[in-house]
Amino acid sequence: MKYNSFVVFGLGKFGQAVADKLIDAGADVMVVDNNEDVIEAYSSKATSAIEADLTDPAAIKALGISNIECAVVAMGMSLEASIMCTMVAKESGVKWVVAKAGNDRMGSVLSKIGADEIIFPEEESGVRTARSLLTNNFLEYFEVSDDICLIEMLPKEKWVGKSLKELNLRKKFGLNVVGIRDGVVNEFVDPDVPLKKDETLLILIHKNNLSKLDKNAVI
Repeated sequence: MKYNSFVVFGLGKFGQAVADKLIDAGADVMVVDNNEDVIEAYSSKATSAIEADLTDPAAIKALGISNIECAVVAMGMSLEASIMCTMVAKESGVKWVVAKAGNDRMGSVLSKIGADEIIFPEEESGVRTARSLLTNNFLEYFEVSDDICLIEMLPKEKWVGKSLKELNLRKKFGLNVVGIRDGVVNEFVDPDVPLKKDETLLILIHKNNLSKLDKNAVI
């Protein structure tokens, strides 16, 4: 499932990592925190940046988040704030609530009050979470360098039955297919062989092109 509008509650390291990646991907992002300086820093880049007491349900309700598709509750060490944000988000009709938990007990509590997904991340996990919320195309994702990643994905529907030479994916998406897995990994990729719908493509791609690959559903 893919979402286009988000609210991120709490702008610690994890919250900022998620917010930054969502903003960079062009999503509609509201950020909320009780730190005036942090909110000021995001006022020029987020869709909206609001200072609020996240332990106060009335203040959270006043944000008007009923039309937002996904909420990220990022206060892993504040159970009270996490509970309030999770409950109000669900009551407001937010489709999917992802809650960060500092430990198993906290995760259990947040799950019981309605969180759809519980995560136990550090900053890098926040980056991965943002990507998973933005796309459901990738089976696996691996960091190769600061700029390059290796992804595994099934061919898009419009790719099936066409060869890599016909598709010209390098020009259109800035990617290189370095292997094809069909039971075993075939490192020799014949550009003239048509792709099958159930074989996995191993792709090297610049991180800046990830959202481009996901948003272009057809060629």
